[in-house]
Amino acid sequence: MFAMLGRTVVRHPWRVIALWLVAAVVIIGFAPKLTTTSSEVSFLPDHYQSVQAQHLQEKEFPNAATPAALVVVEPLDSRPLTAGDLSWLRHAQHVLASQHIETVSTVDPATVSKNRLVGVIGVQMPYAQGQLTTTQTDAVLTLRRDVASLVKGTSLRAGVTGSAAVAVDQQSSGKAALKVVAVATIGLILALLLLIFRSPVIALLPVVAIGLVSEVADGLIASLSKAFGMHVDSTVTTMLVVVLFGVGTDYVLFLMFRYRERLRGGVAAKQGMIEAVTRVGPAIATAAGAVIIAFLALTLSSITLFHSLGPALAVAVATTLLAGLTLIPAIASLLGTRVFWPSRAWRREPESARFGAIGDALARHPGRFAAVSAGFLVALSVAALGFHPTFTLNSGQTATTQSALYSKVLLRGYAAGAAEPTDVYLESPAGTAIPPAALSAYGHRLARVPGVATVAPARVAGHGTAADFRIVLSHAAQSVAAMDTVRGPLQQAADRAPAGTKPLIGGITSVYVDLETAMGHDYALVFPVAAALILLILALLLRSAVAPWYLMGAVGLGFASTLGATVLVFQDAAAQSGLTFILPIVMYLFVVALGTDYNILMVSRLREEAREGRDPHRAAATSVRHAGPTIAAAGLILAGTFASLVLAGGTTLSQMGFAISFGIAVAAFVMAMFLTPSLTALIGHAAWWPGHRDEPDAAPSHDPGSQEPEGRPGGRQPGAWDPDAGRQTARRLSDRAAGAARVGTGGA
Repeated sequence: MFAMLGRTVVRHPWRVIALWLVAAVVIIGFAPKLTTTSSEVSFLPDHYQSVQAQHLQEKEFPNAATPAALVVVEPLDSRPLTAGDLSWLRHAQHVLASQHIETVSTVDPATVSKNRLVGVIGVQMPYAQGQLTTTQTDAVLTLRRDVASLVKGTSLRAGVTGSAAVAVDQQSSGKAALKVVAVATIGLILALLLLIFRSPVIALLPVVAIGLVSEVADGLIASLSKAFGMHVDSTVTTMLVVVLFGVGTDYVLFLMFRYRERLRGGVAAKQGMIEAVTRVGPAIATAAGAVIIAFLALTLSSITLFHSLGPALAVAVATTLLAGLTLIPAIASLLGTRVFWPSRAWRREPESARFGAIGDALARHPGRFAAVSAGFLVALSVAALGFHPTFTLNSGQTATTQSALYSKVLLRGYAAGAAEPTDVYLESPAGTAIPPAALSAYGHRLARVPGVATVAPARVAGHGTAADFRIVLSHAAQSVAAMDTVRGPLQQAADRAPAGTKPLIGGITSVYVDLETAMGHDYALVFPVAAALILLILALLLRSAVAPWYLMGAVGLGFASTLGATVLVFQDAAAQSGLTFILPIVMYLFVVALGTDYNILMVSRLREEAREGRDPHRAAATSVRHAGPTIAAAGLILAGTFASLVLAGGTTLSQMGFAISFGIAVAAFVMAMFLTPSLTALIGHAAWWPGHRDEPDAAPSHDPGSQEPEGRPGGRQPGAWDPDAGRQTARRLSDRAAGAARVGTGGA
């Protein structure tokens, strides 16, 4: 199949390129705008308590929602607010209300903290599931301009925070982060490809081609999001850039390294590309298939964020795979050897013996290499036991945004939970009024809960069939202490509701508690399903019931060690309260799925060398010598592209960037380079049981440099390339003669 694909692409390159351009114009031209969300509540399905509480609030208390925007005011010299300042607050509230800003429903009366250090004006601005429209974004910006104008020339300073303001700042930070990440990613790819191939042509090839693929993938994702109502988190768009360019460059490297290898063997340029696609195509397709299936496993998640994340990234990888096997070979076949211009290094084997020396040492002492590499991973994995999740996505913005700064100002006068209070709702399913005495007693019970700062008198809706107790917690809404209060003593007190009523706890802290429950469900379901599917792909590729198990075991160790390293860096060294709750699943899928790419490339080469007639130790040495440079270059580029997320400036993206880049580095330079070949050498022929995929092919009965004759028992079709002939046959004979004294290559 891949031989036919290679011949078709190489023989009709202009048609392939034209098809891509036409498809790009159609997909991009008709794609809707990709909308994103930064609201955690929008990630939960309706059966969770926090979502049911929100629905009740929208139905019975539509005007009692937590203000979407908070105008926070304090004196410049940190003194208490004076009578004149209070008069200014009332004037500002009146002016803001008279402005009739579009989408602003009401401007609440100004309030002052008990210590008179902070004043607050609440602004109601309903918006659905955290998805700000352009009008709502403009409303926040208009509100900020009006507040800045009002406070100018006074002894006060003021700013706007609250959920809507946070969302606006996060969108702005996300756009800035996207630019930084895109520039850093493309710059890194150009620099590393220039260093590896010393050719501006091959350095620009993936950037230009994947740039087109990126636009196509964005259009497809936007169309799917609109068709299926997916909620795409604002961090996904930034990650898509990294995934597309990182993974795409990996596939280009896999192809170009093998293409260069065939050219060095004396094959003509076009035939060399056909043979490169034929040989490396299965590895690329299998690697991409593992990634796609792992991403699609996220559709089993109970969190809608992952329902969107999985398919979006799967579409991106599938599009990149198609480009890697069609668009890139078509362009490269047109350029021929000019793709390496002006370097002539492609004509000769490199003299560097680095990877050859590593391979020879591993062949001599596979047990030592396996023990050291596994021991390193196990040691880091221990730190993963200290993992603690945090459940806010707003940490993705920088601490210098106006919403972040004035959230801190708010804490000078109010309890930590004041900005995002918790609500306990009572509903009478039978439609009977709840007695006032029962409401009073219930409110007093809630006020006695440890961790509760204040409880406002009950607000009653309709004919007394629903009530709302607004609660300010003593701790910040996203803190561990606040979550412990809500899930523990507050839930117990709320459950002791008056007869005939149903209690519901709402607010962002309740959302975090439900998210933690949902994550526990997903850990127990998504992880095993994704692992089982990848295991199946490996078994089908290798025709083995043994190798997939230790390969997945190695990848599991890579995941645990990566989580441990991230805990050490961010929780221990940086003293952060925890790691973002989405990190383990995102990291698992990237480290497991993308990390498996390198294992697949290495194990494919191990099988190829074994079928050349080499014993397990010699096959491991030769595989490291030839596949090592490809894996090292691809791992360096992919790890570097994900590391660029650290430059985005937010906690969430920084944690993701470090974790995924570290995991990719471990997958490339520890698992694929050392652990996988050393374990394969130790297990020997049994690694391929029961498929006997290490049995050498029958010796060719024709000129080694010729094509496969029709009717050969190998089942190849006329004109197909024999991957075991030619230079590889000569290399096998040379290896048998020279043994372990072979000089390795560095591949640069």
